[in-house]
Amino acid sequence: MDFQVPNTLAEQIANYLAERIMTGQIRPGERLHEATTATELKVSRASVKEALYTLERWHLVEITPRKGASATKLDEAHASELYDVYMHLLMMLAARLSERWQEKDKQPMLDVVGKVIEQMKKPSADITAIVEASFDVMDLCCQVVGNPYLTEALTNFKPAVSRAYYLSAERYRQGLAQSSQFFTQLPQAVLARDADQAQALIRQFAEHQKSLIRQALAS
Repeated sequence: MDFQVPNTLAEQIANYLAERIMTGQIRPGERLHEATTATELKVSRASVKEALYTLERWHLVEITPRKGASATKLDEAHASELYDVYMHLLMMLAARLSERWQEKDKQPMLDVVGKVIEQMKKPSADITAIVEASFDVMDLCCQVVGNPYLTEALTNFKPAVSRAYYLSAERYRQGLAQSSQFFTQLPQAVLARDADQAQALIRQFAEHQKSLIRQALAS
């Protein structure tokens, strides 16, 4: 994934806090105090407040009136709800992609999918690299489809989904063969303009991933 310099101080703060939430340094339900964070990072409370609103949009923080902000919960129930919504957004993307891709899009799509499979085949699979490569596929598909509302919705889900992947990294690593098969079959369905098959593959894969994440959270 290409590195992009944040445009604002608030975005830098949001990225810093997002990483801490995704990696478990800030636990689910833990409060994020504006004043404490501002002092720790030597920034203004206004910048922290703006960052917290960004994290809320990314589904990593819940802001409650008169109580402030806290890291969103991530138990089995919340993980299921997260993945159900994310799955349906991906299914919508696959349907639009099957309809709208053009010949000039074919090779770029195959190339970006190939990078995911390449990451999965490495002897010591780096889950972070695989997740980022997977998001690269999603980003390219969003560009091809050209629906800004769908793109925004999927982009805002990235941090929360990444958080779930990191928590279930070992189980995800054990299921890489199935993941590789999914990324092999999905382009075939899309290029055949078989939206029903593409959506069925996404549903099956998402349910499998959801099961792995729920197992990780339960243990």
